[in-house]
Amino acid sequence: MSNAPASVPLDAAEFIKSQIRTVPDWPVPGVQFRDITTLLQHPKTLRVLIDLFVQRYIDAKLDYVAGLDARGFIIAPILAYELNLGFIPIRKAGKLPYKRVSESYDLEYGSATVEIHEDACKPGDRIVIVDDLIATGGTMLAGKKLLERLGAVVVEGAAIIDLPELGGSSRLRSAGLPLYTVTGFSGH
Repeated sequence: MSNAPASVPLDAAEFIKSQIRTVPDWPVPGVQFRDITTLLQHPKTLRVLIDLFVQRYIDAKLDYVAGLDARGFIIAPILAYELNLGFIPIRKAGKLPYKRVSESYDLEYGSATVEIHEDACKPGDRIVIVDDLIATGGTMLAGKKLLERLGAVVVEGAAIIDLPELGGSSRLRSAGLPLYTVTGFSGH
């Protein structure tokens, strides 16, 4: 994987973007919420989306696909299945039953914590982290730190949507995480 921003064929990326619903002023006024549920409703759209990720990672020699709670849990296990890999859930604090490793990070109005099981992966395992979108990058960066604490090699971060004006993609690349996104939206 190169550190250069990756792109997908324009027709597939535009098709995926055209299927994402924008909900204005949700959850608060001024926010343009990018709703991926419309991607999931239609078999063709879901297939095109998953195929884009499969094509990206089919030869990457990965060991696992990690998914970020909660919407990363939708795409990551499907991708893991298609690539014949295991899936690692990176959960919000308090959701995992076994011994955990935790990482806290700042949000716009507070902080949050994500966790993984301490035996989720082994040193040297090659992993891609998947989420629905990249906004500020905090959750994905916390997931990267967790996996690296266990000795994993985080090959790339992947998301359906990039919201570059919120700074997350730049922040993640500056932290040494290559990114792959299918499409992006300007604004918030």
